[in-house]
Amino acid sequence: MRLILLGPPGAGKGTQAKRLEDLYGLKQLSTGDMLRAEIASASDLGKKVESILAAGDLVSDDIMVEMIAHRITKPDCEKGFILDGFPRTVAQAEALDDMLTNHKLNLNAVIEMQVDEDELSKRVQKRAKEDGTRADDNVEILKKRMEVYHEQTAPIIPYYQSKSILKTVDGMQSIDNVASAIDIILKID
Repeated sequence: MRLILLGPPGAGKGTQAKRLEDLYGLKQLSTGDMLRAEIASASDLGKKVESILAAGDLVSDDIMVEMIAHRITKPDCEKGFILDGFPRTVAQAEALDDMLTNHKLNLNAVIEMQVDEDELSKRVQKRAKEDGTRADDNVEILKKRMEVYHEQTAPIIPYYQSKSILKTVDGMQSIDNVASAIDIILKID
């Protein structure tokens, strides 16, 4: 099973990805983690990535897709994977589709976790008061991250709608209810 979880910051994507990973053996693939691992491996690609980042540049879509293509061949991705942090643009979504097609694979689902942004802001404020340990538990930071999400990532939603693989869940429900809704979409009992 190959999935993408979409949604704004604080929607619970990480919580649900971890649950799917633990219960069903899917591997959560974070592009940030993959970049760090590639650099640590000292591979040719890792050296290339390191020099790009050291120069303060962004890693190109081609390199990101190449890295994902390499990563999904690892044994821990045998049962499938959940992409976290990629794709963020329509061009990346198209490049990902092309790469998967070349590997004779496809996405099973793209699940958008829809949230009420005002309620999400209240959640963040409450969490910050109770815990205060997360750097992103700040309403101003959340607002900035929401702006970035709407500008950059939200445009891929129509792309996946047009491919009939976009499914939505109400991310404002309890963690267990969101999990049940995702399991229904994936037809997991």
